[in-house]
Amino acid sequence: MDDFRLRAGTIIGDYRFDEILAESPTSLTWLAEQQSIRRQVVVIELKPTALHSRDAFLADVRAQAAVDHPLIGSVYEAVTLPDRCFAVLERLPGASLADRLKAREAMKPVQVAHVLRRVADSSLSLESDGTATAAMHATDVFLDNHGVVRVANLALAGERKPEQSTADIATLGGELVRLVADGRPGASRTLTLLAWMRGEGLDRSLTWTEVRAYAEQIEQQLAENPAVAVPATARALSRKSPLPLVLGLAAVVIAVGIGALVLKGKGSSKATASLPGPVVIPEGAHPLPDGGTSAQPAFELGAHEVTIGEYEEFLKALAALPADRRTAYDHASQAAEKAGHEPDGWADMLAAIKTGGQWQGRVISRDCPIVNVDWWDAMAYCEWKTVHLPTEEQWWAAMRLQLPEPSALRPSGWGPVQEIAPTDRTPAGLLGMAGSVTEWTQSQSLNPANPLGEKNWVLMGGSYLKPSVGATAREWTADRALRRPDLGFRVVE
Repeated sequence: MDDFRLRAGTIIGDYRFDEILAESPTSLTWLAEQQSIRRQVVVIELKPTALHSRDAFLADVRAQAAVDHPLIGSVYEAVTLPDRCFAVLERLPGASLADRLKAREAMKPVQVAHVLRRVADSSLSLESDGTATAAMHATDVFLDNHGVVRVANLALAGERKPEQSTADIATLGGELVRLVADGRPGASRTLTLLAWMRGEGLDRSLTWTEVRAYAEQIEQQLAENPAVAVPATARALSRKSPLPLVLGLAAVVIAVGIGALVLKGKGSSKATASLPGPVVIPEGAHPLPDGGTSAQPAFELGAHEVTIGEYEEFLKALAALPADRRTAYDHASQAAEKAGHEPDGWADMLAAIKTGGQWQGRVISRDCPIVNVDWWDAMAYCEWKTVHLPTEEQWWAAMRLQLPEPSALRPSGWGPVQEIAPTDRTPAGLLGMAGSVTEWTQSQSLNPANPLGEKNWVLMGGSYLKPSVGATAREWTADRALRRPDLGFRVVE
């Protein structure tokens, strides 16, 4: 090792250099700690023998720091001394897609589609700003334990190459094929999109706008559409027949990195071991709430409502983000004046849990369903968790699975989800569909009692405060800001 190199434990300014993570011909990548706030960071240091390239190095760092977008993370600072030069970056949690490929960790097709949409979102931002970037690979796309996608900031000084987006799309189209779990719903559609990204069967290259639109279509088809259609034929992508765009919501936090830096975070998601897993609803014709049936693809619905403990992890993840990134999961329609996603009475809930006491006269624990959340809170949680709120049709189809008569379910009270009474458990394993808490959906529909009215947002299932109708209960509200102590949600995974 060069005598001029730093040693582990060296402190320069506010930073303690702890461990070398990677090395290139001109730089060293360190895991470091910003001591004043006890924050782990990544430091890219120019080697002493490469200080002659200081100006070019700093120009690239400035280009990365100039990326000003709510979806993109920050370069914290650059430090230049007579004998040292380094940049301080966010520490990227999670594993890269390249790591997953190496470990042979296949992903659900809907997850791959979600990753592609996020990557497209970030790439479109850089593309529209004319930002030059280094080539993108699977090493530059990260996925953490919560399913949150992060992309290394590959900005460079100089002008953007016209062919950069095309090259990145083709590269990922080739590298990500082995990530798609074979035999899972949507596998053929996702593989088709990857083939088109490689240019197979087309007379031109896909754009990031088209990748995003197709990826979102796949997500929506797998999550909610009653009749799943395969993507349009390749002929729809000819120059004479442009792709009709379905634009997705930009709700990803993109962390900053230089080069192909990978740091594996431990994550903070700790599922309660006693909580039941999701219930698989098979593909087929399922009953509708107002009669008849509809064909639906297979999906997985949470056996229970999202719990206080699970929602607490979401709030902690938000709090850990830089202040200007805490709106990253907000739905596009959320009002600007809505600040944060804490439920009404959140501090009181946590205090009662800590002391083993009661909340609003009821024993409370982290395994009780989260309540007092509005539609935007539920949607933000889903965006963070890479899941979806169920549609009205999905919720009903799941409730009716193996259950000819919904009145057989007797409403349960509000309490730990794993302790729901057997009388409020469907044969398929869903808990609390008749009681516990009423649940948000992502659907708008007409109330059959008012067919000339407008479509409103649908709430499904009875609750401990409204047990009379049980599992067949439906409510319609125009107020997505509605919060009630008997209103929560469950998710489609």
